[in-house]
Amino acid sequence: MKRIGILTSGGDCSGMNAAIRAAVRTALRLNLEVVGFRKGYSGLMRSDAVSLDSKAVSGIMHRGGTFLQSARCKEFCTPEGQRTAIANMQRLGVEGLVVLGGDGSLTGALALHHLGFPVIGIPASIDNDIPFTDMSLGVDTALNNIIYAVDCIKDTASSHARAFIIEVMGRHSGYLASISAIASGAEYALIPEQEFDLVEICQQLRARYEEGRDNAIIILAEGVGQAQSIAESIKDAIGFEIRVTVLGHYQRGGAPSVFDRLLASRFGKKAVEFLISGTHGVMVGLSCNSIIATPLRDVVKGEKLPQDEMLRLAEVLGI
Repeated sequence: MKRIGILTSGGDCSGMNAAIRAAVRTALRLNLEVVGFRKGYSGLMRSDAVSLDSKAVSGIMHRGGTFLQSARCKEFCTPEGQRTAIANMQRLGVEGLVVLGGDGSLTGALALHHLGFPVIGIPASIDNDIPFTDMSLGVDTALNNIIYAVDCIKDTASSHARAFIIEVMGRHSGYLASISAIASGAEYALIPEQEFDLVEICQQLRARYEEGRDNAIIILAEGVGQAQSIAESIKDAIGFEIRVTVLGHYQRGGAPSVFDRLLASRFGKKAVEFLISGTHGVMVGLSCNSIIATPLRDVVKGEKLPQDEMLRLAEVLGI
């Protein structure tokens, strides 16, 4: 193998640039050339590639997002599109590919693997919803962003005697909501994995108000419902005013944390080593602080189970 490619696809997250940097530097040390495809699988379809050397990846580790950019690509989802992508890579002399992204991106990587093209996946999703890895890229940075915002909002909640519903990302996963609720001392976390009773929550908040505790923080995963609608349904039942803050894409950006920089570097290095060793069609992952490889078919078919220990911790802490 003399030349490999790398791309970032789907939702961006902090740590992607650090992973690209590590992959490129590892490849160069192993006498491989590297090309980066711009805007994910769209770059494969258009042969939109740029040569990556040590200078190209210098000074990018501290930047959030991905300097290769990302995009959705419906054309690649078809068998014809996938064969076109492989033909384009072959014309460029690319013999293997590293794909950074979430479930959809890894599904695309699996499709290339089924067609016989060597590919390695790197999990990158702030929802931490990818199975067979304890953590995905971007999760820790997103949590730190959320905690900073919640801490700021708690100050004004206390000053004005208000409740706040803070909506965080997580369509099918309540990881961000539950972990940030524990770490910030929020009163409640509403997540897709667990049922909740708004009437009971209102009663508890009313009781808190009557005890003299006149502010509260409720962290809501977006998959549960719209924060504004829930606020409207409980505003007259809790004893104090309620406001809504939707953090949105603020969670995705910013300089990656030390944890994400190190994890990205480990993932990027190992992905290239797997490629040249002949281990293909797998995703690198973190398990008990070790880097492991899991077949992409298992990752794509799998489902990440809720972290019961954290849910029990939240319950014990009264969240």
